[in-house]
Amino acid sequence: MMQPVQLALLDRPGRGSAPTLKGLLQRAGEYLPPQGLDLIRDAYDCAAEAHQGQVRKSGEPYLVHPLSAAVIIAELRLDTSAVAAALLHDVVEDCGVPLAHLTERFGPEVARLVESVTKLGQIEWSERRAAAGVDRAHDGAANAQAENLRKMFVAMAQDVRVILIKLADRLHNMRTLAPLRAERRRAIARETMEIYAPLANRLGIWRIKSELEDLSFRHLEPEAYRRVSRLVASRRAALAQYLEPIIGMLQRELEQTGIKADITGRAKHLFSVYQKMEKYAAQGKDFSQIHDVVALRVLVDELADCYTALGTIHGLWHPIPGDFDDYIANPRESGYQSLHTTVMCMAQPLEIQIRSHEMHRVAEYGIAAHWRYKEGAKRDMRFEEKIAWLRQLLEWHQDVRGAEEFVESVKADLFSDQVFVFTPKGEIKELPAGATPIDFAYRVHTDIGHRCIGAKVNGRLVPLNTTLHNGDVVEIMAAKTARGPTLDWLNPHTGYVQTSQAREKIRAWFRRQERAENVGRGRELLQKELRRLALKASEEEVAELLRYERVEDLLVALGSGDLDPHQIGAKLLTPERPAEVVEAHEARPSSPVYSSSVEVLGVGDLHSRVARCCSPVPGDDIIGFITRTRGVTVHRRDCPNNRILREPERVVHVDWGRSDQKFPVPVLIEAWDRVGLLRDVTTLVSGEGLNMSSVTVTTHDDQTAAVHITIETTGLSHLSRVLAKLEGIRGVIAVARASEAPLRRAAS
Repeated sequence: MMQPVQLALLDRPGRGSAPTLKGLLQRAGEYLPPQGLDLIRDAYDCAAEAHQGQVRKSGEPYLVHPLSAAVIIAELRLDTSAVAAALLHDVVEDCGVPLAHLTERFGPEVARLVESVTKLGQIEWSERRAAAGVDRAHDGAANAQAENLRKMFVAMAQDVRVILIKLADRLHNMRTLAPLRAERRRAIARETMEIYAPLANRLGIWRIKSELEDLSFRHLEPEAYRRVSRLVASRRAALAQYLEPIIGMLQRELEQTGIKADITGRAKHLFSVYQKMEKYAAQGKDFSQIHDVVALRVLVDELADCYTALGTIHGLWHPIPGDFDDYIANPRESGYQSLHTTVMCMAQPLEIQIRSHEMHRVAEYGIAAHWRYKEGAKRDMRFEEKIAWLRQLLEWHQDVRGAEEFVESVKADLFSDQVFVFTPKGEIKELPAGATPIDFAYRVHTDIGHRCIGAKVNGRLVPLNTTLHNGDVVEIMAAKTARGPTLDWLNPHTGYVQTSQAREKIRAWFRRQERAENVGRGRELLQKELRRLALKASEEEVAELLRYERVEDLLVALGSGDLDPHQIGAKLLTPERPAEVVEAHEARPSSPVYSSSVEVLGVGDLHSRVARCCSPVPGDDIIGFITRTRGVTVHRRDCPNNRILREPERVVHVDWGRSDQKFPVPVLIEAWDRVGLLRDVTTLVSGEGLNMSSVTVTTHDDQTAAVHITIETTGLSHLSRVLAKLEGIRGVIAVARASEAPLRRAAS
């Protein structure tokens, strides 16, 4: 008879009643010697004395919290010092117990663990700041938070038990969030979902990772959580009935081949089901069409038995092409190993995971499985190999100057899906999903990245912004000398670099260049961006808005790649920046374009239209001009239409409202005349999901062409991204919002 299908993270042992010292000692006694239990008793007594009289928000004694954290550590089967430190992890910060006392009573190792956990402090992770161009060094609160998280990763590299205790602390806090205010619960749940669950996943501790996700899901999306719970519960009996004959059939077949196997049904945890439902909903499917809510897990004794069992399974049921992963030959960085296959079984797909009991132990406990060892014996040497990725990560980021920049980099590289690619010699390199040949080059060696001039993927020449996929063989074509990277590689719109490791190495290279060279390069980039967006601002004004004390510091940041030029336009959109109205020519006559997204004097839906003389888009600083017969015409504040100067009494205040309406913007592209130029332009614009309402091409005697197009965009930030991509088309000399002056001369 099969085991009842259990939803992951529901009905876990030890949840229904408060933990006790007896229960902790029983769990720890399963693998620790008697002298280790004596130390745990002593740590419990110390914690009970220190927390005497303290209560939690729920009204229960505070001691329940460190005792629960210690039980979780014992479930991970960590050593005596880790269990004792979990019991004592709050006595220094909350009770004022001196570290010297802990050292004297429990030894330096326990005291050091408690001190490290205490130093991590409370990590409050706020939403990623979206204010483009803000100098993060001036954002004290954000930098302090990021510095705290940097300490977490450094502590993890030094002693992973510190982070495991922190995860146990967070897991129990998440289990007992109910007494807190709703706003506080959501903040803690969001922080858990963004930081702690991905961290547990990266450390390979599936049991903690999935529970943290489910608990966070419960507080962040309570209605969705209840809906998914009901749907899964409604299918539980049907799933058990479906799996029972399948398990019996597979068990008999494996026994006939001489393989002893434990076969169970494994349900996806609720947040994973919710993610699958969201994906299916986008495809017009409902929950009843999700067939991989449950999977079979086959545990065997030896590695060779895994592949024998796979052959047996494929002999019973037809495998679905493309749905097979061999994580035994190519383990994940956390150490996870298993065979994953999907077969058509009883007219529906069924996922089956095959692994040895040892592999399963690693899958459940991750890095903790390699820490476990008998008291007095040497630590599992594989542990050092498994934690090496973290130490390497810290080494990659040694050039990162700001703590928050470090954290953003770690989140990008550490908490992302991976792809496995090969060098021509067959060495495996793991990269985040979306990585490019340039990312690969820097992963191999910094010097290879600096000398990279081209790449071959699977024997074919490819652009350097090509996305790599699992199994690709990548060969880097390198110059004989270090020619150095280009700033275009740092442009997020070109897609050349996706990993923070490569990005930081490129920035470090530019920071090492002469300051004067960076200043000149930065000034060129600044003027180019201002011309491209037809914005008027002085270098001093831009430096002040971006919180740089000196203009030279701004230019160096631009020239070295620390500041993205495309952030400048977004920052200059703020209404606080005054702009002067300049005298210029009359507007060109054209058909009116009406806008329902403009608020005149704070009121929407008034009769207004966008002026074609300056073609403002959301983000531009705008004013309204009252016409005699056509309502209010909306102009950019620096519009060249001199009627605004002659009749200032007809100028009114207007704002951009909230609308997804698209606005026409004339764009001038100057390029070398060639076959396929217009095709490339239209293909790029179409690929961005934009409409191109008009296009004209003028060729010149000097083999150049001027392409005038009108594209419809939602705002200046979107426009900046499109202009940057247009500039990357082969043969393009310059791109900007259309103006009367020749673009190429202005750019020179």
